[in-house]
Amino acid sequence: MWGMSDATPAADIHESPDFDAMTRDIAEVPAVEVIVTVAVNLMSAAAVKLGLTEEGDEHKDLDEARKLVHALAGLLDASTTEISSFHAAPLRDGLKSLQLAFREASLVPDEVGQGPGEKYTGPVYG
Repeated sequence: MWGMSDATPAADIHESPDFDAMTRDIAEVPAVEVIVTVAVNLMSAAAVKLGLTEEGDEHKDLDEARKLVHALAGLLDASTTEISSFHAAPLRDGLKSLQLAFREASLVPDEVGQGPGEKYTGPVYG
């Protein structure tokens, strides 16, 4: 019906992830590592959407980049007291680089203090 395959729900069970194993695995990961991993993933995605990868403009989307940079800034702001400066300093540097890249890539740059994430970081200057 409606283009559904003949696969039975039982077949899907064998292909689904083992959620119990995933829960055990994540339970062993320190919170700082989870926060840093999410931050790095946000940074990577933002870099792609800013056109900073080898493919350049192929995946460039400033609207998407704005959302990712803003989310990264919020995460870093919220986790400042939770992660050490050893982890936080390079993440903040990466965030600032992304914010500057966003400003440079914008045809009509945001007012200083109004760019993505600047609500959390304050104005970003080059």
